[in-house]
Amino acid sequence: MNVYDLEGRRALVSGGAQGLGAGMAEALARAGAAVVVADIQEDAGRATAEALQKAGGNAAFVPLDVTDDASWESATARAVDELGGLDIVVNNAGVEISGLVVDLNPRDVRRMLDVNVLGVALGTKHAFRTMRPGGPAGRGGAVVNVSSVAATIPFPGIAGYSATKSAVDRLTRVAALESGKLGYGVRVNCVYPGLVPTEMGTRLAQDMETMGLWPSAEAAVGHVIGLTPLGRLGEVADIADAVVFLASDAARFITGAGLPVDGGMGM
Repeated sequence: MNVYDLEGRRALVSGGAQGLGAGMAEALARAGAAVVVADIQEDAGRATAEALQKAGGNAAFVPLDVTDDASWESATARAVDELGGLDIVVNNAGVEISGLVVDLNPRDVRRMLDVNVLGVALGTKHAFRTMRPGGPAGRGGAVVNVSSVAATIPFPGIAGYSATKSAVDRLTRVAALESGKLGYGVRVNCVYPGLVPTEMGTRLAQDMETMGLWPSAEAAVGHVIGLTPLGRLGEVADIADAVVFLASDAARFITGAGLPVDGGMGM
């Protein structure tokens, strides 16, 4: 038996329109899962779903504002309708707004709390309601939350982001415990990605220069690489393949865990 084979599984990826989310949707589809790309960016989300279809995957797009409870309820219901069930939810949607503590902007922090913490909490809530016994899917499954290496080490200029991603770690563990105790049959884990040069990662490096923490974005990236034993930045596929692992039967006895996918940066 190929324990990484997701044939017959149905997955929803929040923030799946671009960046890490699009890579995760692609990796899940490549492993055999039918995938719903869920995102607030409707044009980009549809384009990603269409690209997966053209590559031979079973994919669809549903609009999703992760900060809105009703939007999550609608998205998971549509995923069940589109795919015939739901077995995997990847809570990937997130925002990063850099800023020094001395210049902390309450509006920016609230935005990150809404997307990074509330969005993951609501996604987990509706995954449970959909996949637990008696739910519309009702076969159990897996939730994979996307935290960050920023939850495991201090790094300047991202206090608000680090705080929200640390919250994702704690939320993951409590949710895993509740799922086990209440017999939901849903495993809940998270990954801690290192720096990946997506649009978000590139902007973060540029922010480090703007805040005066490094003389250039290139110097900031070089510092990160210097902190990373494997000596390079992460790639989208590195993170996406780890998500596939946690969603698969290879991780069938893993729940409440955080998997660093950071080249050793956070150890």
